[in-house]
Order: sequence, then C-alpha cells, then structure tokens
Amino acid sequence: MLRLSGMPHIGRYPEATVKRMEEQIVIHFGGLDDEQVMNVPLKYLGDADEESSELKLLAQLQQMGYKARRAE
Repeated sequence: MLRLSGMPHIGRYPEATVKRMEEQIVIHFGGLDDEQVMNVPLKYLGDADEESSELKLLAQLQQMGYKARRAE
C-alpha cells in the first residue's frame, strides 16, 4: 500500500480525479479552491500491473474520504 502524505485538505479539496499516464499517475484535487495537482511516479506504487496500482490508489483515496474517480 502506498503511504500518501502531503495531501490537500479534504474540506477544501473533496474531489480527486486519478489519471494514469505512461510513467506516472496524476491526481487532480478540486473543490472549493483552485485545483491542486499531485504526480505519483508509477515506480513508487510497487505493483507490476499499472491498472491495479491505479485502482488501489482510487480505493485508498476513497477510504481517506475523497470523492475519487478515474479520469476519462
């Protein structure tokens, strides 16, 4: 499991959109303030299957209370 730290305050940025790129996952946080973006290199997720890493990250964000979804 990835240890997430430095996340934006959920009260101000309750929405998280996750997009898997070639070598990283990009998380866009939105809500009451301007958007904040966090880039997570796939190599730090420790899973050989990139889609599995993305889904685990989504689940973890939801457990933390964010309204998380996959980008289209």
